[in-house]
Amino acid sequence: MKALLGTSPVTEGNVLLDKRPPRDWSRRDLAQSVAALPQTEAIAFPLTAREMVAMGRYPHLGPLAGEGDRDRMAVLGALKACDVAELADRDVSTLSGGEFQRVRIARALAQEPRCLVLDEPTASLDIRHEMEIFELLRASANSGMTVLAITHGLDTAAQFADRILLLSKGRVAAEGVPEDVLREETLAAVYDWPLSVHKDPQSCS
Repeated sequence: MKALLGTSPVTEGNVLLDKRPPRDWSRRDLAQSVAALPQTEAIAFPLTAREMVAMGRYPHLGPLAGEGDRDRMAVLGALKACDVAELADRDVSTLSGGEFQRVRIARALAQEPRCLVLDEPTASLDIRHEMEIFELLRASANSGMTVLAITHGLDTAAQFADRILLLSKGRVAAEGVPEDVLREETLAAVYDWPLSVHKDPQSCS
């Protein structure tokens, strides 16, 4: 994740975005193309949920430019998509962990990136919102956005991912489509624990 964002050096291989390494991009151009959701974040000043989501539009605004209609529509659409529109005027310091996380995801979506990178995006969400967020990310991918999500949820990865990169002690243990990666023998070796894999009769994943 850090290598893709150009904040960590690559020790082996290459990371390319549109055939160029991230370090060759200006910060503004990179922010217009890639949105990132780190695992944790602290806000040190008063900020409403709407103001935080609107921060996702900063890369698209010119010097000293205010929000335009497209910016306002992007912010409102993201608030609604993440089920936080009713929290728009709340200070983010008063939100629960799950509410704050959904506001953060809304900010990333309001950025309208071509690539969205998320680290444990649903870790603090209840089951309903976890599934809604993954469905939203799946829809974003279907519309042409590249979505990279780091998750410990094997079940949601199986249901929503096109491809899975399974890591073990910092190294690649398996990579490919879910049915090729999430095999009992592979998972048992990675997690050092016997696991059973069954298809969901509803989703067939």
